Amino acid sequence: MSLLNDLINLDLADTTEKIIAEYVWIGGSGMDMRSKARTLSGPVSDPKKLPKWNYDGSSTGQAPGDDSEVILYPQAIFKDPFRRGNNILVMCDAYTPRGEPIPTNKRFNAEKIFSHPDVIAEEPWYGIEQEYTLLQKDVNWPLGWPIGGFPGPQGPYYCGAGAEKAFGREIVDSHYKACLYAGINISGINGEVMPGQWEFQVGPVVGISAGDELWIARYILERIAEIAGVVVSFDPKPIKGDWNGAGAHANYSTKSMRKDGGINVIKKAIEKLGMRHKEHIAAYGDGNERRLTGQHETADINKFSWGVANRGASVRIGRDTEKDGKGYFEDRRPASNMDPYVVTSMIAETTILWKP
Repeated sequence: MSLLNDLINLDLADTTEKIIAEYVWIGGSGMDMRSKARTLSGPVSDPKKLPKWNYDGSSTGQAPGDDSEVILYPQAIFKDPFRRGNNILVMCDAYTPRGEPIPTNKRFNAEKIFSHPDVIAEEPWYGIEQEYTLLQKDVNWPLGWPIGGFPGPQGPYYCGAGAEKAFGREIVDSHYKACLYAGINISGINGEVMPGQWEFQVGPVVGISAGDELWIARYILERIAEIAGVVVSFDPKPIKGDWNGAGAHANYSTKSMRKDGGINVIKKAIEKLGMRHKEHIAAYGDGNERRLTGQHETADINKFSWGVANRGASVRIGRDTEKDGKGYFEDRRPASNMDPYVVTSMIAETTILWKP
């Protein structure tokens, strides 16, 4: 195994200028991440200088077998924490050979919203709190839980320390450092309320980059869990009963909200979100009705509400924002399996572009 590790950690820069680019994209389910690698003649820092590539869409649920070619368009570059050196991860979206976005390409429409002059002028900032659950491989049961049984009730696990409270910290810390290495603006991690559940935060990030960075952060997490022999679940309610679900709270602000008097802009934006509550809920993740029950720090999925420092509301304004009269708010409705391209662009479209 030591020879294998030596080969994995070979520094290509010692012998060649060539690099490895791992092209990453989203598969047909909307949550499965796919990737494949190719050799490039030298380092690249601009995605526009990367070649387009193709893949077999019939094997990812994204094209029929008799017309299976799907084209990858490189959109964002990150340093590769696995191969290191000048090697890169490339976030891509997918198109038909005729240049049309395929149905599962949610980035295309998001980019149209974020490139709108009114949205650009407002510089929308996002901070996404990605919760997830680590599962024991083959048994589909949370890491650290007795197989077929349950740990003690919730209480000591949130931000807890100790072998009986924190399960999988090595994976979580490895992911944290790997994201920083990659150039992702990951701002923190913490253990969550349900044992075996964790959270990382990406942001503040502007516009379309929030989706790019969260998807690559998810990909890196999946790769690290693969090495550890653990399964990552983004299910919004992986365990029934008196256990917290998993969300992806979206913290959001615009330039107008961050200026003096921005609290009034925030309240108007929240009013707009309330008017389109059903539309947002429909786009905020599958299975979210199992999580948004009005219990376990959630609001009822059928009712829109907001409040200051209220984690049982649909939208929360923080104490500092209320005190300062400006800042950001938190949309607590998105599920852990939401598509960040959809959620971030929808929030911007509703609060900046939509005219009720």
